[in-house]
Amino acid sequence: MANLVKNKKVGILSAGAWGTAVAKLIADNGNTVTVWDFMDSVVENINNRHINDRFLPGVTLPLNLTGSTNIAEVADNKDFLIIASPSLYILDTVKKLTQIPGVAEGKTVIAVLTKGFIDTPGGPSLILKSLEDYLPGFYKNNMVYISGPSHAEEVARKKLTGLISASKNGKNAIKIRELLSSDNMLVFSSLDVEGVQTSGAVKNVIAIAFGMLDALMELSDKFGDNSESLLLAAGLNEIQTLGAALGSNYPETFTSIAGVGDLDVTCRSKYGRNRRFGGEIIKDRRIAKFENLDHLINNIDEIGYLPEGIIAARFVNKLAIQYKLKLPICNMVYRILNKELKPSIGLGEMLRGMNL
Repeated sequence: MANLVKNKKVGILSAGAWGTAVAKLIADNGNTVTVWDFMDSVVENINNRHINDRFLPGVTLPLNLTGSTNIAEVADNKDFLIIASPSLYILDTVKKLTQIPGVAEGKTVIAVLTKGFIDTPGGPSLILKSLEDYLPGFYKNNMVYISGPSHAEEVARKKLTGLISASKNGKNAIKIRELLSSDNMLVFSSLDVEGVQTSGAVKNVIAIAFGMLDALMELSDKFGDNSESLLLAAGLNEIQTLGAALGSNYPETFTSIAGVGDLDVTCRSKYGRNRRFGGEIIKDRRIAKFENLDHLINNIDEIGYLPEGIIAARFVNKLAIQYKLKLPICNMVYRILNKELKPSIGLGEMLRGMNL
């Protein structure tokens, strides 16, 4: 039996699938968990029916997991606060925390589940770096980033899973590791916040390409399993290239579950939203109605679910230009989403120009 951290007060910001699954994991470990969401219907279902059928259907939630639409109530006086808001909205969420006493006084360990980048006046930024600019100064280099091959649907059903808890403060990484660990959840600590964050963000872009390739396999005899493995290997190389440019000095991150593990499950799993979206680009002409990538992002709610790789593709393209990097897969996805390339032409170009 794992050594569980029990009897802690934990707040989770956002009751999406992943936030709810992690909330259930922590509550099952014997902690009191409160989840914030802005939707009354989601909170009412959590409190009255002990389910979140909008984002995590078919999963019964424990009684020590409750919901609230009051972010101050969820965030204040907590031992741990875990932020799970989508990357498009995470800054708006964090700005609401700065005046909450427990956060303002630095009493709470803050961790982040969100994958992606944040736009700043100086260009795209890794999430922790951006959040540190808004939170009180003592959170700098003390926040924790949680990542790994971990679909919410399986974590909520206690399928064996592994995660990385990364922080420049090794003690905080261990605290989060101990909070999340259970017989079904293996958690490893890391100091490589840059590499782990880059892996978690860019793998969503690669998964869109994988979804397109997967769909083309059904329509053409030019692609097969070999093609998919080629794409995965080259995609991992692009993730490591960008990670190094953003400050990662730990090559082993990219061959760990944070890198190759998360990339593999995101590309291959039936639960993968980015893979699904890539397939729909080919099969359903999913982006035909949008003028370009900005138009797509501004109307992303019309998709009906949130493929984070759409937003990440724009930021990775900016970073590739900024650091003068050759990232042909990410560039291809960006150009297709921006309506500069037709998907079938783009995939052909990409496969011939991959970095290996």
